[in-house]
Amino acid sequence: MINKLHVSIALCLVTFTTITSQTISQQAIDEVVVSDSRFELKRENSGKTVIKISRQEIENNQGRTVSALINSKSGIQINGSRSNSGQNLGVYVRGGRNRQVLVLIDGIQVNDPSQLSGDYDFRLLNLNQIESIEITKGAASTLYGSGAASAVISITTKTANANKISTVISSSTGTNQTEADQNYDLADFTNSVAFSGTLNKFTYRTAFNQHFSDGLSAAISDINEKDTFSKQGVDINFGYSFNEAFSLNIFGNITETNSEIDGFDSNFNLVDTADEFNSKQSRIGVLSTFKYLKGSVRLNAAYSEYDREFISSFPSTYNAKNFILDIHNKYVLDDAFYTVIGLNTIESKAIFSSEQSFSIVDPYVNLVYVSDFGLNINSGVRLNNHIDYGSHFIYNLNPSFTIKHTNNGYVKLFGSFSTSYITPSLSHLYGDFGANPSLSPEENRTIETGTEFTFNKNLRVSGLFFNREEKNTVLWVDGGYQNAADLLHARGVELELNASFLENVSIQTNYTFVEYKEDLARRIPKHKVNFKVGYEITYFTYASLSYQYTHEIFENSFSPLLDSFNLFNLYFSHQPWEKKIKFFGGIDNLLNQKFEEIPGYTTKGRNVRLGFTLTI
Repeated sequence: MINKLHVSIALCLVTFTTITSQTISQQAIDEVVVSDSRFELKRENSGKTVIKISRQEIENNQGRTVSALINSKSGIQINGSRSNSGQNLGVYVRGGRNRQVLVLIDGIQVNDPSQLSGDYDFRLLNLNQIESIEITKGAASTLYGSGAASAVISITTKTANANKISTVISSSTGTNQTEADQNYDLADFTNSVAFSGTLNKFTYRTAFNQHFSDGLSAAISDINEKDTFSKQGVDINFGYSFNEAFSLNIFGNITETNSEIDGFDSNFNLVDTADEFNSKQSRIGVLSTFKYLKGSVRLNAAYSEYDREFISSFPSTYNAKNFILDIHNKYVLDDAFYTVIGLNTIESKAIFSSEQSFSIVDPYVNLVYVSDFGLNINSGVRLNNHIDYGSHFIYNLNPSFTIKHTNNGYVKLFGSFSTSYITPSLSHLYGDFGANPSLSPEENRTIETGTEFTFNKNLRVSGLFFNREEKNTVLWVDGGYQNAADLLHARGVELELNASFLENVSIQTNYTFVEYKEDLARRIPKHKVNFKVGYEITYFTYASLSYQYTHEIFENSFSPLLDSFNLFNLYFSHQPWEKKIKFFGGIDNLLNQKFEEIPGYTTKGRNVRLGFTLTI
């Protein structure tokens, strides 16, 4: 064991001497954002805080999970991302919980009506299939509807290769061990292969992916019973451009997961058990765009089915269906005015003791004004029409003012006032545990103000303050779901810095402060810091060192505060043959720190992974 530890430390020190990052100046230069307005606007003209994870940053994190990458961004905490692979993920943004964070894939909302919060499972995604990610923080319900109360995570998948045929093979393997069990056995395997190409007006892309992990118990125990996790999936996308104006894409995917999980004994203590959780998600949809002189019409539609099964002393099955359609017209009035007029419909069904369903039909309008003297305004309205809860009006106003200066930089002052409306999930209303059909919808109001400064495209600094006020928050009280009697308040500060001071050196760092006035900040750290430094050794060789500090976490009045912890991660890659083959590797939790992010559940110690990507 000691020898292995010495080898690991020696490897880390050697690699550390060559720390690099593929010019995060690339991220600092990313000026165009889409998700806050649905138009490609320069960052300087946006009144929202948008985090853009570029394709280059994704390439520099190969071998990691989607949740681990997103968890490194400001204002975000994803509990379970450093645990057993079968662990459910808790996504918290600005104090908001899973049901207040909306996920889009290629512009289409994804959610599971059978889930407690109706949220999307990031474990279904493979990072290798993603082109970019945009995270818009703050209420964005006017554009994206119910659930977009604290953030919208918009994921864009890869498009077809421009050649007639292209094959990309990626594989990685590594350890899967706790802080106390450092045996360095290979126990985590990820593989994917993608075929894509372009034949005149026709495009195609097919991807297969597989993940298997072993060696880690879901629950903390003396015997460390191994709970396996496996995932396999296939994604397809076929497109056809009829002419320069009209294009059509048809897509589909099927993903299956199998997890060995741990449950509770008769005294409700978390223990090692032989419980299992199996799921299957299938999805089919269409993306269509028609362009005309000053605008375009886009139709997004998808139908999804979910099957979930718990095998335990209290077995249960869940089946759900979901149909989502969004059609909107984008129109550029002139160089200053941009408009979006759209209609969003959702039809959700889930089977508990009986089949339950709801439908939503929302018309919405959004207007963007970009002046030539620095004033920018992004505003919109939406009328939420729920079959059970009636109509509800929501709106947003996001002004900003930009002052450009020499050296291709600017100073931006921005603010936002937004409202959102979140109807209870089918599980909250009719599920098997604690359901309450009398729940009222949550109402949310967010105010934020901040500033952003850039200098010569190599330095971007931003800071903001936000304040969220929630009415009718759905809480678990005395064995069931109830609306909070009082208003809940969350406030916080977010600071970010992206810099490339030297030719090959880059820095990313952010700090988040979140505080609830009420004692409800469950699983949300008050302070969180992320830091990443990189240095491009050569054009073909890259490495990075990242650091994350997570402040102590409150679980509930019956559990002690979880201790704060510090994590260091090391990553490197090398391309001996440009655009053909790339080798990568990494060490997570470099110092092998012991920590907990969810009481009673296992977290990972020092782990090593190696892999490659081959393009043919």
